[in-house]
Amino acid sequence: MTLSNLLPPLTPAKELTQSLRGDGFAVISAQDVAQMAGVELDQLLGLTQFWEGLPRDPYLRDGGRYRFRRHSSFEIKGSSMTMVPHRAHWQSVDYNALHGGIERWFEPSQAQLTSNPAWQSLLMGLARVLSGVKPVSTWFVEAHQFRIDTTDGIGRPTPEGAHRDGVDFVAVFLLNRVGIKGGETRIFEAGGSAGLRFTLTQPWSLLLMNDERMIHESTPIQPTGPHGYRDTLVLTYRSNGFQDSPNRSQQ
Repeated sequence: MTLSNLLPPLTPAKELTQSLRGDGFAVISAQDVAQMAGVELDQLLGLTQFWEGLPRDPYLRDGGRYRFRRHSSFEIKGSSMTMVPHRAHWQSVDYNALHGGIERWFEPSQAQLTSNPAWQSLLMGLARVLSGVKPVSTWFVEAHQFRIDTTDGIGRPTPEGAHRDGVDFVAVFLLNRVGIKGGETRIFEAGGSAGLRFTLTQPWSLLLMNDERMIHESTPIQPTGPHGYRDTLVLTYRSNGFQDSPNRSQQ
């Protein structure tokens, strides 16, 4: 894997499992994402409406006002998926030096989204793929709806810098880019210096990574128009329970 500045190196659907095992990542076209989920692409595109009006992230420690998000959690066992009671998002400082060690209670994902058949098919379809790479009894899934905007001139998709998330697999879906430049994706081997850089542009295209092997980040975005923003969906799949604070609280 050599450092380059190319369009995303798309992985054919039939090579997805092989790529995750061999390279530790795969970049998947929107059409293949829809096929993986067993839905029409228009059904996924219809979910993008739920990224409008996201609440502002109140936890940014760099003082920024550029990030908006919602959060929800699920357990997937075989062919069954259950939404768990709303919980805090928590990471240790080992994985997030900027925002680790604190419970972040984001507003929950909209019920109209989480009950949508296309949403459920997407999470289940991805679980089937990942179980083909790493068979587990239960996937503990966190879903993050993000909007990064440029109202203040710059937005930072990953203010914590290059990082891992402390899970088994990370899925980053690009939903929309409006009036911006930047937002380049960079991934690196955790055990070395080799990496890849590219820019996701196709709505519902996907970067899927083995989090134990890959470090990732996205570069800041700047406006090219009056209201620039970048929407993403990040799904994390973990096999040994959710990451929770040692002093877990209830809300």
